[in-house]
Amino acid sequence: MRILVLSFYFEPDLGPGSFRNSVLVKDLSKKLTDEDIVEVITTEPNRYHTFSVSALENETVGNIKIHRIPLPAHKNGIVDQSRAFMSYIRGVLKVTQNQSYDLVYASSGRLMTAFLATLVARRKRVPLYLDIRDIFADNIRDLYSQSPVRFLLPLFEYIERFSIRSAARVNLVSPGFIEHFRKIDPTKDFRVFTNGIDQINNDDFSDELLCHSEYKEILYAGNIGDGQGLHKIIPSIASRLPLSWRIRIIGDGGRRSLLETAISGLDNVILVAPVPRYELVKYYRAASVLFVHLNDCLAFEKVLPSKLFEYSASGRPVLAGVKGVAATFVRDNIENSAVFPPCDADGFLKALETLCLENTSRHSFCEQYQRSYIADKMTDDILTLDCNYLVK
Repeated sequence: MRILVLSFYFEPDLGPGSFRNSVLVKDLSKKLTDEDIVEVITTEPNRYHTFSVSALENETVGNIKIHRIPLPAHKNGIVDQSRAFMSYIRGVLKVTQNQSYDLVYASSGRLMTAFLATLVARRKRVPLYLDIRDIFADNIRDLYSQSPVRFLLPLFEYIERFSIRSAARVNLVSPGFIEHFRKIDPTKDFRVFTNGIDQINNDDFSDELLCHSEYKEILYAGNIGDGQGLHKIIPSIASRLPLSWRIRIIGDGGRRSLLETAISGLDNVILVAPVPRYELVKYYRAASVLFVHLNDCLAFEKVLPSKLFEYSASGRPVLAGVKGVAATFVRDNIENSAVFPPCDADGFLKALETLCLENTSRHSFCEQYQRSYIADKMTDDILTLDCNYLVK
């Protein structure tokens, strides 16, 4: 059996797409024989231009073959990302040109990887399994309503319908996506395998740093883009925090420069470039509160941020500026957490006061959302696809 895996991000790159699919591919590999092949076509690490890590362009590990497509340098702008993805398209078409496959799997955060996988699966006449991590059309509608990009919305909606209806099976990372995609294809039995938790030793996190260090620290770690809207709330929060608190932000993205301008002159906000995951855990240990935030857009009421899972595993208090599905998830599942409306500085400060600055054991949550457990169920689902199924 030969399975083609398309994921724009893959280890050792950062980001939820990389973490999710790197574990899934390893699990697929274990469930196949040495004669089978899992062929991954991804990109050279490029999630952030401020995070540099090398990786082989072509690599074979057991029955896993990895092709990493070189990309032009980019800084997360729309034009830069479009150029980068065009390079990925050319690379995928070149690698797959004379190959045959039994199944195509693709994990897609911005729709276009799903569309590319659909084209490949149709050309090879094999079944397609899509893992959808975002609703790109909704994001265009909400985030770019005043941008010329909005005129491309009908095209993206067509691509979305074409890809979803072509797939033999579709997984959605958030239950909030089901209603949207069911309208596109009511015949689909959508799966919901969420993001998950990688192994974090909760015993390494003590209460001592929470209460007795010089500063109490609010930590945000992740993307800094329109979707997170940090530039809209961090300056207001920082200017009103008690002197004993400070904010540390680790990450990069399309709105980092805007955030830098917005916090200019605020000495209680520390901005740090992306770091490897093993180093990020050290920052979690030093934090008093872990902070996640989504912009105040209708589209994000359906999203379940991947960072919630990792934060919860640390045992640290979690403060979430989210609405909709994510707000309900936090309230129902994460002990010692607080939710406030996105972009609401008053709500942030009130929610912060409700948190207990102590480590909280969340063992049952961690067991339920262990990434290896989720990957195991998902790979079983992938391997049950009928390889005689042809895309529509």
